[in-house]
Amino acid sequence: MLKLGIVGLPNVGKSTLFNALTAAGAEAANYPFCTVEPNVGMVEVPDPRVDLLAERVQPQRVVRAAVQFVDIAGLVKGASEGEGLGNQFLTNIRETDAVVHVVRCFDDPDVVHVMGSVDPVRDREVINLELILSDLAQVEKRLERVRKSAKGGDRDAQTELGLLERVQAVLDQEQPARTVEIGDDEAKLLRSFNLLTSKPVVYLANVAEDDLPKGDNEYVRALRAAVAASGERAEVIPISSKIESELAELPAEERGEFLASLGLEEPGLNLLIRAGYRLLGLQNYFTAGEKEVRAWEIPVGARAPEAAGVIHSDFERGFIRAETVSFADFQRTGSVKAAKEQGLMRSEGKEYVVQDGDILLFRFNV
Repeated sequence: MLKLGIVGLPNVGKSTLFNALTAAGAEAANYPFCTVEPNVGMVEVPDPRVDLLAERVQPQRVVRAAVQFVDIAGLVKGASEGEGLGNQFLTNIRETDAVVHVVRCFDDPDVVHVMGSVDPVRDREVINLELILSDLAQVEKRLERVRKSAKGGDRDAQTELGLLERVQAVLDQEQPARTVEIGDDEAKLLRSFNLLTSKPVVYLANVAEDDLPKGDNEYVRALRAAVAASGERAEVIPISSKIESELAELPAEERGEFLASLGLEEPGLNLLIRAGYRLLGLQNYFTAGEKEVRAWEIPVGARAPEAAGVIHSDFERGFIRAETVSFADFQRTGSVKAAKEQGLMRSEGKEYVVQDGDILLFRFNV
């Protein structure tokens, strides 16, 4: 399950946005630290392919993929040293897969800015620096331990030491750990450090309602320029917490008309979830039967046994083959049965790389 941590300065619209995205009812107030414990909300991944599968298969139940959002109290300058409620919340961020950094890109004299003025470039730098300083302290502590083992000839420790020193050098330059150039064999090791700034990030530019149909404003343009100049491969997605809040209060059947009246095609939630999938290299495959239609989340590039293991470890351990129908063939023929009758069902083995939208039936024996 994709787990996203929502962070930002106080009063940038984080909790309002969290409420809208998850309808979890987190307290939203016009003062810092109103979110004392991280609020957690679950959201189903919107996917019209699941809707079509359910319509045609008519299963007893439908299970969509889900995203977990964690709303973390506003960070302030000095959080890495415990300022505000600092370290408590930095720990919560470490438990997420990716960071959603909400940046205020709207003017409103009735909503106090904790730093006195609206400046998304500065706000981004403040949060990033606090995360970098926290990571630097953690890396330095780890280096002390690893150096002792490396001196003793431990090869794993020597490998870890080399990576830690490169990460430290980048952090010393006030750059996030995700900008360190690493090989495929080092990616797992870097993840094991559980650094805040090694996590992928997407910037949500919270704009006024009138600015969203345009896609940006002067604040968003400044933020995009700063992200591009930093070399971060991060997306900047304009979103309006006010519009998302209004959407959340409407019946599902009225939301499309409301969006269209604003000149929008889809809610910000959809954009954010897709960005999260891209950031982490995720995709979905489906299982479909009378009892259940279900979406399963796997990494892009996963082979059939790994995909089977997401259902149950026995499926992976005893994997024989995967009976496979592409979603396009299902859509064209009308059903899995029709696809099979037309010779479009394939029997794939252990080396098959599962494609986004595949409909799979696993054969296994343990």
